[in-house]
Amino acid sequence: MKIAIIGAGWAGMAAALELARAGQDLTVFEAGRSLGGRARAIGATLPDGTAVTLDNGQHILIGAYTETLRLMRLAGVDPDQALLRLPLTLLFPDGAGLRLPRWPAPLDALGGIVGARGWGPRDKLSLLRAALRWRLARFACDASLSVAQLCQDLSPRVMRELIEPLCVSALNTPPERASAQVFLRVMQDALFGVPGSSNLLLPRTDLSALFPAAAARWISARGASIRLGTRVQAIEPLVSRWQIDDETFDRVILATPAHESIRILQNTALNAAPSIADRIHPWTDTASALRFEAITTVYAWARGATLPRPMLTLRSSAEAPAQFAFDRGQLGGPAGLLALVVSASSGERADLQARVLRQARQQLGLELQPVQTIVEKRATFACTPGLRRPPPGIAPGLLACGDHVQGPYPATLEGAVRSGRACAAQALGALPMDSP
Repeated sequence: MKIAIIGAGWAGMAAALELARAGQDLTVFEAGRSLGGRARAIGATLPDGTAVTLDNGQHILIGAYTETLRLMRLAGVDPDQALLRLPLTLLFPDGAGLRLPRWPAPLDALGGIVGARGWGPRDKLSLLRAALRWRLARFACDASLSVAQLCQDLSPRVMRELIEPLCVSALNTPPERASAQVFLRVMQDALFGVPGSSNLLLPRTDLSALFPAAAARWISARGASIRLGTRVQAIEPLVSRWQIDDETFDRVILATPAHESIRILQNTALNAAPSIADRIHPWTDTASALRFEAITTVYAWARGATLPRPMLTLRSSAEAPAQFAFDRGQLGGPAGLLALVVSASSGERADLQARVLRQARQQLGLELQPVQTIVEKRATFACTPGLRRPPPGIAPGLLACGDHVQGPYPATLEGAVRSGRACAAQALGALPMDSP
């Protein structure tokens, strides 16, 4: 079949890999000039004039991201070289917090809880009881519950030093608004999944090189066409195919952010027959109801600046908004470069940057110069209880993938990759447009 994929982010390139493996004729359209979507490389300059490659936001992976790791290997990327693997560690600059030992699951979680520094017996007992309760319930709960409601019996310290950092890093939504159901799914995969599933995987290379660029080389070597700087305005339905500009395709996959998919589909529906338009409108209505959370990454530098670990958890508040600090110098980048991340961020860029740099001075003892502050306003959908997400199927031969499309995972790299793989499988079995 001749298949078009619109969008060369992680979901689109995951779908492309699977379809190329199946021998399909692929064309990938990408509006930008680089690969990776919201997880891509960008260029910058340090205060001393050194050119540096940053990311459009600092990302981490975990060992439970089995689909991402599988496709990285397929594309020719060795995860053991490209990622720094560490036990799950949520330690603060003063050494307090949780660090899991290198033991088999679930003994690693048990050992981490028992050995947590700065936690009293009441803190540890409250978490052990909650973990046992979640395990006995098979990590399922009422879909209407928030993470804060799920964890209401935990001690304030455990909420502040474990649940809140985990929740905002995994769901990018504050616990009082985050879906307990999705949170438990992530906890199940991380704590009771494959060996090493709870490990942190910190990229040692830029995010474009980590997967999308390697995937592009892999599919190009098998005849796929990748067109950067090509913005698709609409898709025209034909009798049994779809048309983009002057080309026709058997299948079209929208692998763009929700707002971009909505734009394309609304343009498509304007000239489509009622049988097609009536399928498009429910999809765009559901996607339009999604609400989004921002992520801010403050890249800052000081000569000789270093952290005791590649990643530290920070004590977060309104005046100290960053939850995590990453030492890019320990991850293959230039020495002295840090990334400070504000999940579920709000406020103006300049004000956020000023507060984060002040926080670095107070909690890390570092006087940092700003390099670049990136505010991704639609970084993830708000992962709230009972959320409805649009389905992968739109109309016969017209599909969608992305971390916002229906699936068990929140808006993560793994969620995007799994969506791309599932969409590719559906595309291979999708009915032609003239089928009943």
